[in-house]
Amino acid sequence: MPTISTSSKIAGTRLYTPHVIFSGSTSTEREAKLAEVVAETNAIFVPPYDHPDITLGQGTAAFEMEGQYEAAAKAEGRVPRLRAVLTPCGGGGLLSGTVTYFSDKPDTYVIGTEPSFQGGNDAQRGLMANPPKRIEVVKTLTIADGLRTPLGKVPWGVLTNGSEVKPKFLEGMYSVTEEEIKGAMRLVLERLKVVIEPSAAVPLAVVLYDRDFRKWVLEKQKEGGEDVWDIGVVFSGGNTTMEAIVAMFGQASEEKMEREMAKVGLDGKRVAENIAG
Repeated sequence: MPTISTSSKIAGTRLYTPHVIFSGSTSTEREAKLAEVVAETNAIFVPPYDHPDITLGQGTAAFEMEGQYEAAAKAEGRVPRLRAVLTPCGGGGLLSGTVTYFSDKPDTYVIGTEPSFQGGNDAQRGLMANPPKRIEVVKTLTIADGLRTPLGKVPWGVLTNGSEVKPKFLEGMYSVTEEEIKGAMRLVLERLKVVIEPSAAVPLAVVLYDRDFRKWVLEKQKEGGEDVWDIGVVFSGGNTTMEAIVAMFGQASEEKMEREMAKVGLDGKRVAENIAG
């Protein structure tokens, strides 16, 4: 794990295994440490997002969401029609898995969402370019620390055909600010009573605050003669602690806040991620 990982993620990992090996925060340092561990132990590297099996596995969240939604709609006596699903996007495993699942369901649009801080919206910039071009390096200290990675090669291949975004796959990409992420996270904590990490709040932040997204929805509703849309939002994780939440919303020392928001490493150094995917 990078030394810059939040203390909650480090502690959570240690609940599963005492064998936590630290590396620097740059891709070069991590890849060198990975190669060292593989050489010494014959370990098998399991990519966090850049592999077809990982993409398909993460796409099962879409399958579960649709099943839960349809059951709730039928219980209310309504005809199920899920019009849009929004997911966070870091390496792109969850997003590409979600678009794969919904690719044969033309009624449901899939939207990717990212933090905009320090260029964290690499997928948005790369996919929406003309022609699309994958951005291979990201350097950001967004509070959505799970989304600091660039869009991977495998997800890129799922979402594009080389010259354009695949039709009927990904509808669009949107990004939000740090304050908007915090606003969505606060709403979930206070109203839904669900503990989520900042990365998981990004899709809801788009729904709440992104004017371009809301304009797009209104245009689609007008085209279809619809007044109301059912929208699915994927809360992708809860890697946070009370200390991190207090550091984000309450009073805490600057040093403590920096550490709990994954901006300072265990060695006390403030080093931005420099990730190549």
